[in-house]
Amino acid sequence: MASGLRLVTVTPENVGEACRLRVRPEQRDMVAPVAWSLAEAYVHGEKAWPRVVCDGDQLVGFVMAAFDAETAPKRCGIWRLNIAADHQRRGYGRFAVEAVCREVLRRGGQRLSVRWVPDEHGPEDFYRRLGFQPTGQIIHGEVEAELLVTENSTPAGLPARPDRG
Repeated sequence: MASGLRLVTVTPENVGEACRLRVRPEQRDMVAPVAWSLAEAYVHGEKAWPRVVCDGDQLVGFVMAAFDAETAPKRCGIWRLNIAADHQRRGYGRFAVEAVCREVLRRGGQRLSVRWVPDEHGPEDFYRRLGFQPTGQIIHGEVEAELLVTENSTPAGLPARPDRG
């Protein structure tokens, strides 16, 4: 990955730009807006882990994970992944998921879950390419999937990619 690609804590300086982030029109019914996600992060306190995805000084996406240390095994999940419409298909989503995987390991977790709305415009293919496997559970109409996270692999067991492809 490019050295300028990173996750950044949401701050008073970047929250407005984060809230203006828009996904593609056909995706809008499948992922909550960033403002809604930040409201959820506020009420969930330390469990929520919201971050903006930046490439250099440019905000290109938002990811929010959840870490529940109270459950055994530790529950780790991606609650939101919003990549700006004009920045999709450039590796930013993959970078965000890989960064969440590193945080899962740092916190002692081994599995990362995600849910998606089954739809032709949904993120199922994206998550499956990264190695997420459906658990067979449908929760509130969303497919649940899990990824085994290890020190020696990135999603899908692939080596880290030097590009943004």
